[in-house]
Amino acid sequence: MSLKLFNTLSRSVEEFVPLDPAGRSVGLYCCGPTVYDFAHIGNWRTFVFSDLVRRFLEFRGFSVRHVMNITDVEDKIIRRVRETNTSLREFTARFERAFFEELKSLNCLPPHLTPRATEHINEIISLIEKLIARRLAYQAPDGSVYFSIEKYRNSGRSYGRLVRLNFEAMRPGQRVSNDEYEKEAVADFALWKRRVPEDGAVFWPSPWDEGRPGWHIECSAMSMKLLGPSFDLHLGGEDLAFPHHEDEIAQSEGADLQPPGQPFVKHWLHGAHLLVEGRKMSKSLGNYFTLRDLVAKGFSGREIRYLLLTAHYRETFNFTLDGLQAARQSLQRIDECLTKLREAARGAQAEPDASVVGRFSAALEDDLNVSAAWGGVFDWVRETNRRLAENSLDAVAAASALATWARMDSVLGVGAPPQIDVPPEIASLLQARQAARQARDFKRADALRAELKAKGWVIEDTPKGGRVKRG
Repeated sequence: MSLKLFNTLSRSVEEFVPLDPAGRSVGLYCCGPTVYDFAHIGNWRTFVFSDLVRRFLEFRGFSVRHVMNITDVEDKIIRRVRETNTSLREFTARFERAFFEELKSLNCLPPHLTPRATEHINEIISLIEKLIARRLAYQAPDGSVYFSIEKYRNSGRSYGRLVRLNFEAMRPGQRVSNDEYEKEAVADFALWKRRVPEDGAVFWPSPWDEGRPGWHIECSAMSMKLLGPSFDLHLGGEDLAFPHHEDEIAQSEGADLQPPGQPFVKHWLHGAHLLVEGRKMSKSLGNYFTLRDLVAKGFSGREIRYLLLTAHYRETFNFTLDGLQAARQSLQRIDECLTKLREAARGAQAEPDASVVGRFSAALEDDLNVSAAWGGVFDWVRETNRRLAENSLDAVAAASALATWARMDSVLGVGAPPQIDVPPEIASLLQARQAARQARDFKRADALRAELKAKGWVIEDTPKGGRVKRG
């Protein structure tokens, strides 16, 4: 079965075919964090989604070159630098460091390349020069350089390919200097912003004037430098489709660097919005969560990742604290099954069950239908538990089941059960209960079980004796 993905560019599900003539190498670009604050849970849905795409492509045998940019200069960052009276690098380094720590805690594979915008000023200037030479960009009286939507459209190219725009309702000739703007305000956008007093020390020399790049041109320059002028996949949240990604297409294809007949990006994938407790996330509503907020409430990165991967990437998803509790319980089901399998396998090695892995793969080949994939996982857990209860799994079969999980988890990335650090006091109580059971002092054994439960530990009896887990 071939891999099919919804392409925002065509607004349809298409077979994914890489540009690579050999059909193996894939260039993947995901818009990364703007490091002016800690990433919130809506951001993390996009990054976990991009990790799923990367993992599944590699699962399918593709060789992926994964680039995720770091936006370390734009309007909000400059405002925060001014407010905190720090240098640009000092300010952004804190949030960049936190981002990668949290990316690791969610078990996302590190991108192969994480370029910073501030390290690609020369490439940005070069791209702007090409657009000026092609008369698609111009220097305005305010000293800034803008991209002309009208001239781009008059050159025979289409603007509004990712979103449907009503050009009759637009304001012709208007310029937009802000990095972000509403659909109704579409007009010429800034490629290079002339230095103003509010920018402080955040500026670079250029052929036009001292200043800094606009947000949209940064991604075009970095992606084309690292993946080539035409590449396979560009990912991001649906909020980036316009204006950011639309402007990326215009300025990248306007520079006319692509081989004949090839687009800037072949497949555009966009993840849907995330609601929190049924509402749009807002600090004033008390439902605005960063990853560290959720960790402080006692949830793990593993549980958060699981919940973010339970809904299809194109579905608006309602993220709730109750959902995190359910995620914890679902992971416990998987963990308990894997613990029993390890005991039954006794160190044996075996190949995964091809039929189970095949059904799992088929679900994800259908536009990353992760709900169906999880359904297959829990069908497998239920069947495996049945066989364990019947003692019908020998060591090799148990090892095959473990290999099956490892193969599926190479895509899901929720990892193995965490090692339980049993305190000496709890271990001592467990040993005492074991001794009481062997002495057939069941009253004492029950009392010790109750004492362990009161301390937050539950005993699970196995053919090899009792073991404890957190209650």
